[in-house]
Amino acid sequence: MLNNISVMGRLTADPEVRQTPNGVSVCSFTIANDKDFKRDGDAPNWIDCVAWRNNAEFIGKYFKKGSLIVVTGSLQTRQYQDKNGNNRKATEIVVNQQYFAESKRSAEENQGAAFAPAQPAAQPAPVSYTSANASDFTVTGDAEDDLPF
Repeated sequence: MLNNISVMGRLTADPEVRQTPNGVSVCSFTIANDKDFKRDGDAPNWIDCVAWRNNAEFIGKYFKKGSLIVVTGSLQTRQYQDKNGNNRKATEIVVNQQYFAESKRSAEENQGAAFAPAQPAAQPAPVSYTSANASDFTVTGDAEDDLPF
């Protein structure tokens, strides 16, 4: 069966990297993903993710709260009992690959400003070439001489 998901969003907190009793690294984190169509008061989607082994270590080392990340993986639903003995159900992305979704400079500029929209860089005014006249151009030779065959 096909079970593939890709999500882009910002980390809601610093990733939490732990070790299993067998020494396998596991990293849990949540991504805030804006909805395509938003009504007033709509909150983003909060998507739980889990990464294992090298992926867990990589995410824990290079990503932090507010980092823009793209993850691909599979959707997993599991059942467990909480501390009070209540049956619970969790749905999360099991991360197979992760990608940086912003430049290092953008990430540094947004440090401490989680979920703040990036400010567009000032753009210089476009150059206009409509004021040229015929004397600005010269003929470089016979057009027949330039053919490669």
